[in-house]
Amino acid sequence: MQFTPTLTPLTGETLDSLTEKLRVQGEPLFRAKQILDWLYKKRARTWEEMTNLPKPLRAWLAATFDLAPLSLVLNRQSEDVTDKLLLELRDASLIETVIIRAPQEGVGVEHSRKTICISTQVGCAMGCVFCASGLAGLKRDLSAGEIVAQVLQVCYREDARTPRARTELASFDNLVVMGLGEPRANYDELLLALKILNADWGLGVGARRVTISTSGLVPKILRLADEDLGFRLAISLHGATDVVREKIMPVNKAYPLAKLIPAVRAFSEKHGRMVTLEFILIDGINDSLPQAEKLRDIARDLHAHVNLIPYNTVAGLPWKRPSLTRQERFADILRAARISVTLRREKGHEIDAACGQLRLRTEKEREVASAQPPV
Repeated sequence: MQFTPTLTPLTGETLDSLTEKLRVQGEPLFRAKQILDWLYKKRARTWEEMTNLPKPLRAWLAATFDLAPLSLVLNRQSEDVTDKLLLELRDASLIETVIIRAPQEGVGVEHSRKTICISTQVGCAMGCVFCASGLAGLKRDLSAGEIVAQVLQVCYREDARTPRARTELASFDNLVVMGLGEPRANYDELLLALKILNADWGLGVGARRVTISTSGLVPKILRLADEDLGFRLAISLHGATDVVREKIMPVNKAYPLAKLIPAVRAFSEKHGRMVTLEFILIDGINDSLPQAEKLRDIARDLHAHVNLIPYNTVAGLPWKRPSLTRQERFADILRAARISVTLRREKGHEIDAACGQLRLRTEKEREVASAQPPV
């Protein structure tokens, strides 16, 4: 499923592809680098800003490329300075991008470490029972240009907000592909987007600063292991046994732990990188001490880091987060075995920061509004 836009997003072009299109137009090939410099380094938001380009070329660009394939609908900020951006695509579909800040001691918010969480699909087909992303199913994949445009939208916002952003190409510290959708289900477009973001003519985001998450699509993990790339890998595990995992993640039926763990090990060994195991703690489902012990064994086997994430409540779903005491007891099992573990504290709960919540709520509000008779 793919939306075909009227104009091609400029954010989906590589230096080579743009150079070739300019060559066909009879333009000097050096123009491609100029155009991409305006887009990524100077953050031009209109064609008119590209003042060193001839007017006829700017007119052709405006008729050929979409400079802004998405727009900001809503920016919700929580008390912990987590931002959720609700973005609208050209077909009126909604996606989410989240800015997670980790303030550093002795410095202000403008100098905090920032992690950007981006989406790869409109909705999700994976059917994880605890997640809002897939409640309305999968609508379509995002194009590479739409994925890149999310990151630029964050840069525009941060440029206006902080002095630090003005002096840096990519005004954030880490990029995680963990938003709406299953990233590996949109593999080709995602990899193209990440290559654009990584390129020196793009945003120059270092590969070690990029983490790609997956719910466990084993063939795509093995395919990524064969890529000559340095991106990091995170596994949305959420269950340390097949019995528990199958209750909440349908993907486990096709790719149980006996298939998933060897694939993760193959990636880790080939790239020499520590993988991350994401584990959302859900009260009464996967937060028992036996689950902690099984998770400990998996993490030890893979030499993996573990992110423990207390569940963010989703309206309409029955799940809830464990008590703080239960969270700590779970984490202590891992700590005692000297497993690298992070127990996250609540981020953005009051702004529906869990994937898909804000999009779902806004879509329902739009449906209600459109059903109202005209005044």
